[in-house]
Amino acid sequence: MTDIVHRPSWDGLDGYSRTVAAQEAARTGPDPAVFTQLFEPMHPLDGPLKGCVVSVKDLFDVTGYVTRAGGRRRAKNPPAPADANCVAKMRNAGAAFVGHTNMTELAYSGLGLNPHYGTPETPLFAGATAGGSSSGAAVSVARGYADLALATDTGGSARIPAAFCGLVGWKPTATRISRKGALPVSFTLDGVGLIGRSVADVTAGFAVLSPMADIGPEPVRLLLAQGFGLDHLEDGVKIAFDHALQCLRDAKLSLGAMPPKPFETYVRIPVWHFAAVEIRSLQPGDWTEANLIDPRVAERMARADDVSAISYASSLRARADFVEEMTEALGTDVLVLPTAAILPPQISQCATPEAFHRLNALALRNTALANVMDGCAISLPIGGHPGTGFMMIAARGQDERLLRLATQIERILRWNESQQRR
Repeated sequence: MTDIVHRPSWDGLDGYSRTVAAQEAARTGPDPAVFTQLFEPMHPLDGPLKGCVVSVKDLFDVTGYVTRAGGRRRAKNPPAPADANCVAKMRNAGAAFVGHTNMTELAYSGLGLNPHYGTPETPLFAGATAGGSSSGAAVSVARGYADLALATDTGGSARIPAAFCGLVGWKPTATRISRKGALPVSFTLDGVGLIGRSVADVTAGFAVLSPMADIGPEPVRLLLAQGFGLDHLEDGVKIAFDHALQCLRDAKLSLGAMPPKPFETYVRIPVWHFAAVEIRSLQPGDWTEANLIDPRVAERMARADDVSAISYASSLRARADFVEEMTEALGTDVLVLPTAAILPPQISQCATPEAFHRLNALALRNTALANVMDGCAISLPIGGHPGTGFMMIAARGQDERLLRLATQIERILRWNESQQRR
């Protein structure tokens, strides 16, 4: 797959000195909520990621540090005795690690709010949330503290913050990257993700975490969803997405339409069952001490009480059927959607429970589709339209093909941005 990997942004640089400088910049920078803790700088090994500074979401174990999952309750836990599998792979490939990044506690929302360590803000809009749950991960890259952010993506947790911060967010097929050593939220939907400044950067990180196959330059058809994902868009999002589509048409790329039937199936699945039930099962200690965690997270965990065993089993069966339906319907085509239906909201706008639930649902609506269908997806920034993302979703196992296409689409969107600036 090396034919689609252009030179990464860190090539030839000194990872150790860059880590020291990044940590100093983070300590004195304008947003103190980006990291939950900084790591002791270490001289990196030689390898394909040498020179690359990586931030690590506070769900992944890093040897010698407590994994807090964005909360205070776990701060009393012992330090991790070993790296998470993906951290170890990146370390062995030469990455230098800067610190654990802040996040929605237990990775359980799409807005990135955190009452314990503060809420990271997108650098694009003063006072606006960076998106979640990998909020600090995206801000660490956007502010230049890291080249790559190791994140997770259970319903959009890598792609929403990437869109809100003007970055690339990559969610591979869930089975492509080991989750060993990462605190689980949902064994149905969890996956590892990456956030970077370019497709080339996230591809270089992905190549270390998952062996990549060489593929030929096969044509890919882009499809717009019929009856899903394009309603209730904020004006700025609609304008940005329409602009991106016009850029593709100007580049002579054809856009087809995906029939509504799979989406009619999807909207009947109570997707919230998976995380609500599974997080209670996987992290029982957080529920028994729910008074110590973010009340918004505790409220969402409490919804598991409303799900019977029969209902949960039915949801799992419906999801399995939908995976097969969507995989067959999409084939090798790629679905395009706005990453989030909203622009980054002001943190103050999320203060009431009603506003939080409404904005959280709109942030997650489009991205969660890729997780439920067990696909792969990538969000690209739309030049000239800060805080928005152009998302492409492919069926499971189409990762290499999607990254190749994303490289092409990124080039088109960036060329049009440069033309606008002339």
